Amino acid sequence: MNQMNEHDVTTQAGTATPRLSRLLSPRSIAVIGGGAWCNSVVTQCQKMGFDGPVWPVHPKRSEVGGVATYPALADLPGVPDATFIGVNRHLTIETVRTLREMGAGGAVCFASGFREAQAETGDGNSLQATLLEAAGEMPIIGPNCYGFINYLDGALLWPDQHGGVRSAQGVAILTQSSNMAINLTMQARGLPLAYVVTAGNQAQIGLSQIGRALLADDRVTALGMHIEGVGDLRAFEAFADDARRLGKPLVALKAGKSAQARAAAISHTASLSGSDAGARALFARLGIAQVDSLTALLETLKLLHFAGPLPSSRIVSMSCSGGEASLMADSALGRKVSFPPLSEAQHQGLRSTLGPMVALANPLDYHTFIWNDTEAMADTFAAALSGDISLGCLITDYPREDRCDTSFWDCTITAGARASASAGKPLAIVSTLPEALSEAMATRIAKAGLIPMHGLDDTLTAIEAAAFLGQGSPPVAPVLIAGEPRTTNVLSEAQAKKALAGFGIPVPASARAASPEDIAQALGGLALPVVLKAEGLAHKTEAGGVALDLESINAVIDAARAMKARSFLVEEMIAEGVVELLVGVVRDPAHGFVLTLAAGGTLTEILRDNTSLLLPVTEADILAALDTLRIAPLLAGYRGKPAADRPAIVAVVLAVQAYVTANASVLDEVEINPLICTPTSAVAADALIRIGDNT
Repeated sequence: MNQMNEHDVTTQAGTATPRLSRLLSPRSIAVIGGGAWCNSVVTQCQKMGFDGPVWPVHPKRSEVGGVATYPALADLPGVPDATFIGVNRHLTIETVRTLREMGAGGAVCFASGFREAQAETGDGNSLQATLLEAAGEMPIIGPNCYGFINYLDGALLWPDQHGGVRSAQGVAILTQSSNMAINLTMQARGLPLAYVVTAGNQAQIGLSQIGRALLADDRVTALGMHIEGVGDLRAFEAFADDARRLGKPLVALKAGKSAQARAAAISHTASLSGSDAGARALFARLGIAQVDSLTALLETLKLLHFAGPLPSSRIVSMSCSGGEASLMADSALGRKVSFPPLSEAQHQGLRSTLGPMVALANPLDYHTFIWNDTEAMADTFAAALSGDISLGCLITDYPREDRCDTSFWDCTITAGARASASAGKPLAIVSTLPEALSEAMATRIAKAGLIPMHGLDDTLTAIEAAAFLGQGSPPVAPVLIAGEPRTTNVLSEAQAKKALAGFGIPVPASARAASPEDIAQALGGLALPVVLKAEGLAHKTEAGGVALDLESINAVIDAARAMKARSFLVEEMIAEGVVELLVGVVRDPAHGFVLTLAAGGTLTEILRDNTSLLLPVTEADILAALDTLRIAPLLAGYRGKPAADRPAIVAVVLAVQAYVTANASVLDEVEINPLICTPTSAVAADALIRIGDNT
């Protein structure tokens, strides 16, 4: 029954725990408690055909879920592999201790009131510590957790209804929200589910450890996650490494895009980056596809289950309506999905089946001339699939089965199956409306060897994700872990530049002046024209604290008096700038250090042209990131203008990384904005550092 590979799992703290396969794929189940949730665990196992014993335990009730009870754990006829504990939090701890002493395989702790409720109860932290001590090395999932459904073996430690059916193989879904897990089981999209698992408050076993155990089951084809937080970064990296090694794709839906936490940011970097950017950078780094909705998560998992990662995002689309062909093309705008022009061979094949009256293009409107001529339809679809594409999409909306006759649409499935087999390419039947592809029809389509997909937007998202996963993900260096600095302070611009210059970053020649009257002396070693800056302002340009291209001493003095600042910084003017960049790093406690490269200077907030990576990065990473910016043509030399010195830009970014690495335990953020990029240099014209201590 249990086809999980033997696989060691580590806890959040990094210590070894027993393998989770015994808990997640049990041969025997105990149910502790007598509430409605315990009844549900027993009855759901019966309904799903679990072929092992289910042992309810209750000191007073004679039966739970229609099954005779045992008065105590000591009275069981054997040691349970998995136990659902549905009693209050204090009895949960006692039960966990007893199970551990018995040598049980593990438990789901349903009760709440532990660390997640510390603010309300005042004793949640201490109770959780006692729970962990009671469990020892026995795995526990939760507390405050619904548990899991194993659709492969019909084993449910699940205190509620669900909408799934048994399967021989399928995708696993892992979420930190129990209610969301219930909703996901109700999907009617023809997606085979292998496991649905909730992680609860992850007192002992975290999301990454559960994920690694699920991947170890040979019957799991892909893993989807709804993530509120990744937790232990090193554990999450190990999880992604396992997925890479096993060739099993990961898809994530990450909660938490709110900008409220960044509303008080003093730098542009902090406003552009933050947790969402950090999460996206982490997933991209580790080869995890990211989607932004539950429906996209389900459709992506479905495409991966039936077709696996795609070698490219080149597709061909076919429909019998010009409106659908246009809608497909329009829906793909702005996406990393392409419709390559039809080849000569495709033209010839399509012309022979469609005749002279059909305009040949990709997306293709094949009209209705050949409808219900299965042979002609199969030849048409096969010809379209013969091009340099990774996937075909056949746009088809089926009539309502409760009110209409669907038999006239059977030709699409028969012809599509023949074409896919003939061309050796996967073919998805895609409905424009989710309602136009029922679960029964989706099941028929899948049994025919085709891929049932719901909705154009979600289908295109799934194609993008599958193509990203098809690019492969080579091993990467571990993420640079951020410290937890306290009492942080913002360095003055002069101090920040001095610190960065110590790591080899070019900065303008400069001098400080305590007042307008000191300007003349400060200018002694500088050549005109110069730049004057008021000190003590985070966003100097917006606050009127910068004056450029001052060509005389009097002009500098007048500018200083107009600023009414306490002190000033006078700098040489950097000429011949090709483009201005922002180079910044912010500490993201959840994901490490987020490097942001963006259009700089006054354009930073206007264009919001930025990209984010996690440190450490390589020269190749930096160059690739620069190429994704909308201002990349300026860096390359636009309309006859000189190109920026890209090696100099890379050197600055790597030097910033070196500074961050050297100060990782105390650094909060560093920003260069603008980095003035010339044909021969890259100079930090302004800099901000916020740094503290961790004592």
